[in-house]
Amino acid sequence: MEIYTAAGLSCPALKADNKIMAFIQRNIRAAVIPFVLFVCVSLEAREIKSSVICSLDWEQMRIDAELSVDLAAAGIRLPSGRTQAEEILFSHYFDRVRPFILSIRLDSSSLIGDLVESGEISPALVDALASQASRQAPKYSLDFQTIGSGYVIDLKNVSSKLAGHKQNTRMTRVINPPPVAEYTGIIIIAQDKLPVHGRKDSEELLPCLFPKIWDTEMNLIYDKGMTKPGWAADFAMVHYTSVDSIFQDTPSGLSLALQEIVGNRPLRIIARGVFGINPTDPVIDRVDALTIISSEANKQLLSEGRVAFIAPAAVLSKDL
Repeated sequence: MEIYTAAGLSCPALKADNKIMAFIQRNIRAAVIPFVLFVCVSLEAREIKSSVICSLDWEQMRIDAELSVDLAAAGIRLPSGRTQAEEILFSHYFDRVRPFILSIRLDSSSLIGDLVESGEISPALVDALASQASRQAPKYSLDFQTIGSGYVIDLKNVSSKLAGHKQNTRMTRVINPPPVAEYTGIIIIAQDKLPVHGRKDSEELLPCLFPKIWDTEMNLIYDKGMTKPGWAADFAMVHYTSVDSIFQDTPSGLSLALQEIVGNRPLRIIARGVFGINPTDPVIDRVDALTIISSEANKQLLSEGRVAFIAPAAVLSKDL
């Protein structure tokens, strides 16, 4: 039997080896392909199912999220799979909560998601905000078929990250300011539907992270660029609350939570209208605006975020 061959000469031993290798390869392929298909079908059959319930509370400035994962569908058995179950729960939290953070309204014309899409903020910032949520200990259903946990995202943290710390907008100045009283805070009452500036209809004030305040002559009185660096360490830019907060059985008539923000002698202003592509910005009377901008102490209330909006109860909470 020939072992070596020159070009053009036959080699029976080599041909026999080739036939054996071809036979082995065919059989390996025949065995592997069904195995791969079996694995894919198994993974698809065990697709992890999760659900989330989110609500946005503007009065408390927070998002509450309740997340649950179906352990039975994932093929996880307890107690041996406890660590894996908690890891899956945590990893699904970001995917489930991210869309809700993106849907939060920033101002009259944009959502957080709009800034991500335009590249003004990084998607990583959204995940960083989500990671700062306070988390409840995981809990299991009575039949141990699901695992769940609750998360609370503080919107004050969200607003501080998105607002930055630069004062870009100058406050309006009055050449000959009239003498005005000094106050400890500002309350703008927009409890009912109000006329929309530039339109013929009426709308309720819509909460957002960065509202503006205009006067009836459409001068800008307040926006996020007027806040002091570091203001968000203690306060959100503005606060939303219900009308009950200003009719309490206290010396100031305010709830204790509201009094912490605006003090015991706030300037109370009734909004004359709302403004914006979405009606997020209250419009106040020019006389009330002058009371604010004619005093350095009163203007400082704006820069310190000592402003509260009284809004309809229906807009203060929202299922996302």
